[in-house]
Amino acid sequence: MILFNIKIISFDWSGFMDTGSTAFILICSAMVCLMTPALAFFYGGLGRRKNVINTMMMSVLPLAIASLLWVVAGYSLSFGGQGYFFGNISHLFLHGVSETTSSRGLAITDLLFSAFQMMFSIICVAILTGSVVGRMRFTPLVIFIVFWLLLVYYPFAHMVWGDGILVKWGTIDFAGGDVVHITSGVSALVLAIVVGKRRDYGILEHRPHNVPFVLLGASLLWFGWFGFNAGSALAPNGLAVHALVTTHFSAAAAMFSWLALEKYVTGHPTLVGASTGLVAGLVAITPGAGFVSIWSSILIGAMVSPVCFYAISVLKKRTNYDDALDVFGCHGVGGIFGGLCTAVFTTPNLALDKANFGLIYGNARLFVVTVLAIVFTVTWSGLVTYGIIKVIGHYIPLRVSDRDEAIGLDDCEHKETAYPTFMGMDS
Repeated sequence: MILFNIKIISFDWSGFMDTGSTAFILICSAMVCLMTPALAFFYGGLGRRKNVINTMMMSVLPLAIASLLWVVAGYSLSFGGQGYFFGNISHLFLHGVSETTSSRGLAITDLLFSAFQMMFSIICVAILTGSVVGRMRFTPLVIFIVFWLLLVYYPFAHMVWGDGILVKWGTIDFAGGDVVHITSGVSALVLAIVVGKRRDYGILEHRPHNVPFVLLGASLLWFGWFGFNAGSALAPNGLAVHALVTTHFSAAAAMFSWLALEKYVTGHPTLVGASTGLVAGLVAITPGAGFVSIWSSILIGAMVSPVCFYAISVLKKRTNYDDALDVFGCHGVGGIFGGLCTAVFTTPNLALDKANFGLIYGNARLFVVTVLAIVFTVTWSGLVTYGIIKVIGHYIPLRVSDRDEAIGLDDCEHKETAYPTFMGMDS
């Protein structure tokens, strides 16, 4: 007879707060992280094939830079202390950030909260790189990302989600309409203007080189956005469910609205249009995903597509700026529109402050505060971005040479090509 001596090993989970919430935010953090390579496919497909490696590199670069900078100072500057514009330096290198308890009254630990918020900083700075693909050198972009995170993203994360001035005003932003999309969209516009237009902009037609990449990226963004918005409830509760549902319906309505608009204007609904529309819907619902009703989310999605479509197809041409992948038209304009809609449609029963609800329910205070916050965000983001890139440009060239731009940045900047049989010099 063989006897088995089985020893049961137990693990003390008490130090991990609520295990359900912990598991939920762990998954949501991974989903938000996935959004950055998803954005790389989305942007890579929209660009030229001679620049696809460079375009995708610019998108995934923040996975390294923003992660390391978050450990060094990002979390502390965003969520440490009670300053008006910045946090303090009490949590440099995550000093004092507990793996077992929460100092914020949450059901997850401080370290997990930090990890979840870090993913937002990564995708935010990745978004703005799309405005300068095809002509900006890689080295100055690396330097720009570091200073932009320090002087734009971390202050707004603190001002809106920490204990800064905008939250004291009473502004609300459920998952990053102001902190992520308005800051990145406005900064992308300024960056594109300062760096300058592509050498053949307005002469040759720029068409997406790989539409299946665009759909793949947009689909993964949609998936990751559920973690982005639902995870912002910071617990697996009814609010998270509500945010997931409003997120989905807004994206669906925006996708359908964009296709209908394309059919009316050009006679040809496109897969790129469907992908762009759904992303615009996701952007617009982000600030209000947990605050607006389901019917409002459908309306927000249906309305944002015409607004972004106009910004991309009409406003961009009239002002003649070269935002290569329409970051401002989609994220900047979509984020501003979504913020205003949040101020209009926030329901009293979902409002953080039960006396601070939407305009259609008879309260104008939230709308006024939101307009002021948007103006503040646009001004800060634009001016600081302009200052950062002008200083960098004073010391090192921002653009590749005309020859390198013509050949393609994949070969010139990285000595790497996505398509080995391709010889460059495409349109």
